[in-house]
Order: sequence, then structure tokens, then C-alpha cells
Amino acid sequence: MARMPSAERRRQLTEAAIRAMTRDGVSRTTTRSIAAEAGVSLSVFHYCFDSKQALLESVITTITDHSVTVVQEAIRPKATLRETIRAGFQAYWDHVSANPGEHMLTYELTQYALRQPGFAHLARRQYELYSDTYSELIEQLRHSMEFELRVPVPVLARYLAVMTDGLTLNFLVLGDDTAAADILDTIADQVVNLVRDEIRPAAPGAVSPPRSI
Repeated sequence: MARMPSAERRRQLTEAAIRAMTRDGVSRTTTRSIAAEAGVSLSVFHYCFDSKQALLESVITTITDHSVTVVQEAIRPKATLRETIRAGFQAYWDHVSANPGEHMLTYELTQYALRQPGFAHLARRQYELYSDTYSELIEQLRHSMEFELRVPVPVLARYLAVMTDGLTLNFLVLGDDTAAADILDTIADQVVNLVRDEIRPAAPGAVSPPRSI
């Protein structure tokens, strides 16, 4: 077997764990089945992950990264702020529609962590990661399109995390993909309405008016 850097091996095993857990469920997925999915020995698995908690944390982070990557690409500035925001939500939703099993796994991971003694911190970290991710995306958008918000970034980030989390679960239960478009339109409109002021460069020699509080 070709030698591989430990970080790359961990990524390989994490992706194998996601595939196995999506297919078989969290409780029925064993370290042996993950190693087999990745095509490595069990000793390699235990070298990379010293506990099931470490594996699950890596799985949670990686699944979140899958969605974040496509959203970051989508929120490159468009003609308007609203179009840019809506494109980001659409990119996330396209990922949900294309990978429902992976998103279903996120809810199973939450329930599993909450029910297992000593694992509850993983569920908390999972939802903190959702909010932290939205905070980073909002800051990325603020930097590229220069605007200020009427609410603190952490508040908006948590709100968006709650909204998309609920919408995703609703879709996984009901399977109504068409209703999501209207809801995402509404969320995008709400975000735009929370923009207090777009920062525009002043014309040479112009006197800037006092900013509203």
C-alpha cells in the first residue's frame, strides 16, 4: 500500500465514513466497515483516529465543508446584493437536492450524539459550526460588496442556520422541492431588508452626509 500523509489519510477515512454512514446508518457503521470502505487496514484507521468521537467530529466538519465550498463559489458578487445572496442559498439547496442522504446523515449524527453518554458536545459543536460558517460567509459577502447590517453578524448567522436547518429537514421529510424556492426567496428578501447601508466611495471633493445610527 502506498504511503500517504496522515492528514490525507484522515480525509480518505472521513469520506469513507460518510459514505458508509449514509448507506448503513451511524449506529450500524463500525470502524471495520469504514476501513473496508476506504480500502485500508483496521490498524491504519486506529492510527488516524484514536476515538469514535474524533471520527464523528471529522465527519461533521467535512459534511459542512462540502456545502460551504459550493456556497462560497456562488456568492461571488452579482449585479445586486439580493441576487448574490439568493445565488448562495440556491447553491446550498442544489447540494441538498443532489445529496439528500448526506444531509439526512447530519440529523442522524445529532440524535446519535445526544443519546450517547459523553458525546453531547459533538451535537453542540455541530450547531455552533453551522452558525460559525454563516458568520464567515456573511463577512465574506460584506467584504466583497461593502454593506452594513442592522443586526449583529452572530445574530443573523444563527437565524440563517436555524432557517436552513429547518427547511432542509422539512424537505427530507416531505420531499417537496418546489416549495423550497419560495422560502429561499423570502429568506433572501429578509436578509436584504436587514442591510442598513451600502458603503459607496465618495466622489472627489464631496462631503459625506452624517451616517444614521
